[in-house]
Amino acid sequence: MPDLSILITNDDGIYAPGIWHLKEALNDLGQVIVVAPVAEKSAVGHAITLSDPLRVQEIDRQGRFFGYAVNGTPADCVKLGVHCLLKKKPDLVVSGINQGPNTAINIIYSGTVSAAAEGTIMGIPSLAVSLASFSKQEFSYAKKIARSMASKIIENGLPSGTLLNVNVPAVPESEIEGIEITRQGKGRYEESFDRRTDPNNRTYYWLTGKRMILDTDDDVDDIVVMHNKVSVTPIHYDLTNHHFSEELKTWRFRTE
Repeated sequence: MPDLSILITNDDGIYAPGIWHLKEALNDLGQVIVVAPVAEKSAVGHAITLSDPLRVQEIDRQGRFFGYAVNGTPADCVKLGVHCLLKKKPDLVVSGINQGPNTAINIIYSGTVSAAAEGTIMGIPSLAVSLASFSKQEFSYAKKIARSMASKIIENGLPSGTLLNVNVPAVPESEIEGIEITRQGKGRYEESFDRRTDPNNRTYYWLTGKRMILDTDDDVDDIVVMHNKVSVTPIHYDLTNHHFSEELKTWRFRTE
């Protein structure tokens, strides 16, 4: 597939190990172009830059050209890549391989998933891939999954407005128990703020918390990953509560 064009990005930054492994995994599928944040942009969601200029620099890794670094968000990278840096609209956008899971409510905050969502908004089939650990770097199987999913999307396409969100357990391939089609769970963080004082005696706060698993069903992303299975969730962004809309129509709003 020599004419195939693949745009890859992430939210961990262009120097992250995950995006290096992702490029390696996809190189033989076509022309792979990296456009990624110059620094980590985790949990920025779908933010885009409006009030500051976006600057691009060419980045070498291991002594050769690797890709383009942008001083913006993951969504900025997709927009800029498609409109300015690529010669033609890419056939596929792949975001990752993220260090840490992107499941449940965390999807809302995820720059990784939002980059894939931006590709979807632009009419490009898109995929987000995450390794479900913030510390373990078991990328070998995640690379195989990324390549397999990308190949299947190229072969079959995706419905309009839908992306695939993939989470891979951070274990050796021999411990993987399978691949499951899942739904987004309700798990979230129980958050707190650590109150601290800087050397100038000024107060500041540092967000912390622990992950809460609020689901028990076998088809939920968090639960599937906990059982050492790859979670594949089709995601779309129609946030309308259609069921409640009917009840809402019965409310009689008055302005007087």
